[in-house]
Amino acid sequence: MSFNGFLEQDFETFHIEGLEERMEAIQERIRPKFQAIGDILTHDLSTKIGNEMYLHIAKHARRTKNPPKDTWLAISHHKRGYKQHPHFQVGLWDDHVFLWLAFIYEAPNKTEIAQTFLHEIDFVKKTIPETFMISKDHTKNEAFPMNEDTLTKTLERFRDVKKGEFLVGRQIAKNDPILKDPDAFLKMTVDTFQQLIPLYKLSYETIYTS
Repeated sequence: MSFNGFLEQDFETFHIEGLEERMEAIQERIRPKFQAIGDILTHDLSTKIGNEMYLHIAKHARRTKNPPKDTWLAISHHKRGYKQHPHFQVGLWDDHVFLWLAFIYEAPNKTEIAQTFLHEIDFVKKTIPETFMISKDHTKNEAFPMNEDTLTKTLERFRDVKKGEFLVGRQIAKNDPILKDPDAFLKMTVDTFQQLIPLYKLSYETIYTS
């Protein structure tokens, strides 16, 4: 299917009771949209980054009881997985869509990446627009406006705390008209990731040249 925007029904998915019932709705309503969006973004990012990028759509396979509160697609340079690597995310909670460049706690090189970002903090600040948001935990529906203090403290936590994470990008409220305009949403997503590619490349260089 082609991507036709995100609708109220997509967000209502996360109010469906029961693991099987919610997973069925995610499968039917959201995953086809992720596939369509992901195909476009994977090609775009591969071209701009200069490395082959691969699409991964969350399966929530480890869940046996609690239904997922959010779902997402991820794009990374690694064909077999993404959690241990820097990756781009597009996903939904029940009240918004998120667009992240994500460094989550599974990354074995998180300390080195955080230290590089802190060492190059002026470059990082210059790269991230003030309109962007920062999150320190991908499992929680919370994020903070981009500013120097939040950025530094989140990177220090990412470096020093085992479960520390660093996600940066945009959140789009579910009632924002852009979500119902496929072309406008895709353009915003492409533009968002374009602005974050320098950080992705810096992290990639840190991992593979250190």
